[in-house]
This record gives sequence, structure tokens and C-alpha cells, in this order.
Amino acid sequence: MKLSKLNFSMAQITRRDFFKEIGRECLIRGILPCWLFALLKSTHVYGAKRAEILQEARYYKKLPHGRVRCHLCFRGCEILPGKRGFCRNRENINGVLYSIVYAKPAAHQIDPIEKEPSFHMIPGTHILCTATASCNFRCKFCHNWHLSQRSMEEIPFSIIKPEEIVKKALEHRCETVSFTYSEPTVFYEYMFDIVRIAKTKGLKTLYHTNGSISSEPLLDLLKYMDAVTVDLKAFTESFYTDISSSELEPVLQTLKTIKSYGRHLEIVNLVIPTLNDDPVDIKRMCLWIKTNLGKGVPLHFNRFFPNYKLTNLPPTPIETLERAHRIAKEEGLEYVYIGNVPGHEMNSTFCPKCKKKIIHRTHFSVSAKEVKNGKCRFCGYPIEGIWA
Repeated sequence: MKLSKLNFSMAQITRRDFFKEIGRECLIRGILPCWLFALLKSTHVYGAKRAEILQEARYYKKLPHGRVRCHLCFRGCEILPGKRGFCRNRENINGVLYSIVYAKPAAHQIDPIEKEPSFHMIPGTHILCTATASCNFRCKFCHNWHLSQRSMEEIPFSIIKPEEIVKKALEHRCETVSFTYSEPTVFYEYMFDIVRIAKTKGLKTLYHTNGSISSEPLLDLLKYMDAVTVDLKAFTESFYTDISSSELEPVLQTLKTIKSYGRHLEIVNLVIPTLNDDPVDIKRMCLWIKTNLGKGVPLHFNRFFPNYKLTNLPPTPIETLERAHRIAKEEGLEYVYIGNVPGHEMNSTFCPKCKKKIIHRTHFSVSAKEVKNGKCRFCGYPIEGIWA
């Protein structure tokens, strides 16, 4: 395409009009490169929506020359004017850090609470789930990569303010608002405002996280959060570095903080063949959980299926999951589950004392509950969780 044939003068055109003219010319000629389509879509569709709600970020520090330092997660991104942090969701605009995904959920639906998974929190009830684009990890195996590994310009989103989320939860008789699918840390301000309103309306609050959040924002959030499900992706630094582009230690610190604060905690370990299924590492992980968090913290060993950048690996053999389950029980953990295997017996809850089945599950469906006032109905043993 020759710019001389376009209907504008380069001396007078603005950058915005320059791209509009190129886009118009491409459409006329039937030529629309994918990169230009994404840019035009961002400018003319999502650009207006983005300007509608722009929320100043929490937990950052202003630096000289218009730079800012984000303190939300372990990365501590230093962000130049006009640039975004690693998570893609926090942008430095004229020396002020903004959350550009505030009130812009890309996923919004009702799920059974067991799908989170949260097995020890009012079983058989429903949660209203909310998520925006992007994440501060780059997990090669992510099952929700179409959300977590995309920026807000690359996927559709809605405009839904925090009070509207709470209203929807009440209208649909959901007992809990939940934050999941992508990483809630990267839409922290949105989540924080929702849970603060939700608690005034009698709703429970839950979020599913990779555990990489910094201590100060986590402690502020836990004031309004009833429960947290944390992905403990592996128990080696090499896995976190090579497979998730992240770090293990911040996650361990988050787990300890949640437990010490007294909030309900559940842990998910997605077992991936050849990458994190070493029995020695699984045993070390289970011992760490028992020593630092207690034997009553529910642990979910979930089955991996080929996805995103790890399509070369097979699904996790069920025998591998059952071996991990045995190791955890031998180390003294009381509530150990096998997930993503519909119909497996170890998807149900058994009393640690009398060994009777006290919650009967088939995948995400609960058909029987034998927990009364937080105790096993058969023997009276206290069962860790939120039951009311």
C-alpha cells in the first residue's frame, strides 16, 4: 500500500486518524492483517469501554521521572509511563498506576462451589464467579489460557460494576461470590470492592489464586474473604521457574498467612506427568503442609489433561493420583481428594476418625451430607471447614 494514495496529509494527521485511514484502506482493498484488526478492535470497540471506568491501583509507589513501582505481587514491577506491568492489567498513565480491567469481567457465571474446588465450604451450594483477562504467571499447562494468557484487548468483556455483581449474586440466590478462572490478584481492586460490598449483604466470599500476592494486600483482602483455594503447582523451584515463569517461596508464604489469619484454606496440586509427579517431592510437599498448615487442610490432587503449550504430555494416569493420595494419607493429612476423575471414590469426604463417608460427591454434584454443626454425624469428630 502506498501512503501517497491515502486521503490525508502526513503533516496534519494524528496518530489515531493515521491508523483509522490505514484500516479503512485495508478494508476497501480486502486486506486486514491480524495485528491491525486487533489494534482497530482495541481502539474503536474496547478503547471507549476502557475509558469509561479507570481505577487507580492500590499498593504502588511513585518514582522519579514518572515511573512507578507496583507492590501488589512478588514481581514488584517497575513500570515506565505508558507501559504495563507483567500482568498486563496495571498501566502507568502519566505517573499514576491504574487497573485497566476494573469492572470489566471477561468471564461471569454461576458454578457449583465444588468446581472451585472448595469441598469444605457449604457443600452443594452455588457461587457467582467473576474473572478478568490475564495473569501474573505464564503456566504452560493452563486450562484457562484463553483468559489468563490474554490481555483485555484480545478478548470480549462486559462492564459490570461491583455493586451489580453483588446484586446478581443475590438475584440468582448464590450463597457466595467467587473469583477464579484467571488470577484474581491481577484484578485486585475490582475483587476487593466486590467482597467489601458482598459482606454487607450477608454473602460468603471465596477466591482461587496462584498464591503470589504480597503480604499487605493479602492481609487487607482477608478482612473480607471467608475462604481461599490456592494452587500449589509443585514443590520445586525449578518447576515454578521453567513451567510457570514464577517462584515457589511467595506461594508458601501466602499459604502460611492465610492459615495464620484463620481463614478457611484448601490446596490444589495439578499432577502433571514427568514434571511434578515425583513421589519424593509429593511427600516433601505433604510434610510441609502438615507441619506449617496443619493436618486438617484439604488437599486436592487433580488430573492434568493436555492443554495450551503442554499438549505433548498424556493425561495423568489415575494410578499416579492414587499414589499421591496414599502418600498424603501416610503423612497424616486428614482430607485428601482426587479431582478431575468423575466418579472416583476419593472425590468424597470421609471422617478421619470413624472413616465413614460424610459427604458423597460425584464430580461436582453432592448427593449426601452427614456433617451436622461442623461435626461428623456418626461420631462427632470436628470437620474443618465452613458448614453453615
